[in-house]
Amino acid sequence: MNFDLTDEQKMVREMVQRFADEEIAPGAAERDRTCRFPRELIDKMANLSLLGGPIPKDYGGAGLDMISHAIITEEIGRVDSSLRTTLSVQVSLVALSLLKWGSEEQKQRYLPQLCAGRLLGCFGLTEPNAGSDPASMETVAVKRGDRWVLNGTKTWISNATVADLALVFAQTDPSKGHDGIAAFLIEKGAPGFSTRAITDKLGLRASDTGELLFEHCEVPEATLLGAVGQGFKVAMSALDNGRYSVAAGCVGIIQGCLDACTEYAKTRKQFGKPIGSFQLVQDMIARMKVDLDAARLLVYRAGHLKNCGLPNTIETSIAKYFASEAAVRAATDAVQIFGGYGYSEETPVARYYRDAKVATIYEGTSQIQKLIIGSHLLGIRAFT
Repeated sequence: MNFDLTDEQKMVREMVQRFADEEIAPGAAERDRTCRFPRELIDKMANLSLLGGPIPKDYGGAGLDMISHAIITEEIGRVDSSLRTTLSVQVSLVALSLLKWGSEEQKQRYLPQLCAGRLLGCFGLTEPNAGSDPASMETVAVKRGDRWVLNGTKTWISNATVADLALVFAQTDPSKGHDGIAAFLIEKGAPGFSTRAITDKLGLRASDTGELLFEHCEVPEATLLGAVGQGFKVAMSALDNGRYSVAAGCVGIIQGCLDACTEYAKTRKQFGKPIGSFQLVQDMIARMKVDLDAARLLVYRAGHLKNCGLPNTIETSIAKYFASEAAVRAATDAVQIFGGYGYSEETPVARYYRDAKVATIYEGTSQIQKLIIGSHLLGIRAFT
């Protein structure tokens, strides 16, 4: 087992690290305060091929492996989880789903545009009454001639109001449950399709979040992604990639907390000596480091399986569960180490603290990840 990064992976880390430190980090706090979505940074990321990392070059991507994709996501997440969320949705949920399930015409039409940042995507699965249980979704799609008519609402959708292309899931036959779900690619401006922003969030304030509203929205048959009834499989494969990105982004949060705390603990003095000399401060910093290494290795294991084309749902769930919970622990300890300053927006750890929590909720809550893992181990389904 070789834990060394390849030369290409090292180059990717160095490049993205430099971009994150020089272009993203300086304005992260201000964007968070003003809740400003940074479209200009999306364009710069596209110019560096960061929006198409794991997409093949034939479709406008960079053709990178999945561990390189995790490295990119981690480094962006280290300085700005809001921007990392936009990246994760664009690449992991939308572009990779198109790559796996799209027709050749759909891939040629959308992937180069997504990789170039000329189109932004969003992923419409969650609803007001359907979160962890997608089979209970109330958005419906009814076939009328050669067209589909959608009605319903999606909520807590990242990139909702800025997206040009929405990957949307709807129930075509409620009697079939999971087997009745279909996936649709719906462009902004489609008749009957509108969006509404969600504001006043605890964290991820510089990312766009909103609702997708469908009122007699008519779309042609060509908007189907995959076949009717394959929507649930499309969603689950997308979530395997989305959870991988979330886990990698959480590794970035832990790294950011560790970097800030080690520097602060060496310079902040109490009782005449650096607080880093206190055993309980060292205890918190040591736990951050252990969690960092464990989370990163779990992400890389899932990435290795993805690179090999092997099943990885359980390994990805383990990585997502551990890394997200570890990010919350790291951010909590970081605020404690910084003391009163940690409770202030003067330092980045307050933002890390607010941003980390949502990672235990979206792309499948920590509880759902544990049920997935437990069901696999016991061979007993936790879901009806």
